[in-house]
Amino acid sequence: MSYEQPALPYAKNALAPYISEQTLEFHYGKHHASYVTKYNNMVQGTEYDSKPIEEVIKAVYGDSSKTGIFNNAAQAWNHSFYWNCMKSGGGGTPTGALADKINADFGSIDKFKEEFKTAGTGQFGSGWAWLVLDNGTLKVTKTLNAENPLHKGQTPLLTMDVWEHAYYLDYQNKRPDYVQTFLDSLVNWDFVAANYQAAA
Repeated sequence: MSYEQPALPYAKNALAPYISEQTLEFHYGKHHASYVTKYNNMVQGTEYDSKPIEEVIKAVYGDSSKTGIFNNAAQAWNHSFYWNCMKSGGGGTPTGALADKINADFGSIDKFKEEFKTAGTGQFGSGWAWLVLDNGTLKVTKTLNAENPLHKGQTPLLTMDVWEHAYYLDYQNKRPDYVQTFLDSLVNWDFVAANYQAAA
C-alpha cells in the first residue's frame, strides 16, 4: 500500500503573490513528490508497506538504521499537512473555540503570533514551526529537519515550513518576511480550528 501524494487543495497560483506558482511547482512538484517516491521505494516489501504513514513515523523514529525511512516519511507527511495550513485569502485571526483556547493558553492571539514567529525565525537551519496540542495545552514548538510532533505524542494543529526551498524563490534570505506573511495572509484558520476540534 503506497503512500499517495495528496493533490494540492488549491491551484498552484492560488497563494500568489505571497507564495508564487514557481515556488509551488518546485516545492510541491519536486521536493514533496521526491519524499513520497523515496519513502514508497524504501518501504516496499517491508513490514511498513501496509502501515499508515503516521504509524511508520512513530515506529522508526530514533532507530539509526531506519533514518532514511523516517526522514522521507516525516517529510512526506509534513508537507501534506503544510499545504492544508494555507489558503487563498488566509491569515488574520482565528475565531470561536480555537481563539478562546489560544487566548487562555498564550495570553492573547498576539502573544501566540510572537511565539510562533520566534519559533520560525529562530529555527537554525532547516525545519518546521508548529502549533500543537500537548496534554490539553496549546504550545508552540519547532523541529529540526524532518522531525514533527507525531513521535512526541503531540497533536499538530498548524505548521509552517522553514526549509529554504519553502520561501527562497519569493523571499530570498528574508525568512522573517516569509514568516510574517504566512501569519498575515496565508494561515488557513478553518483547517487549524478543525484539527483542534477533532483533538479536543
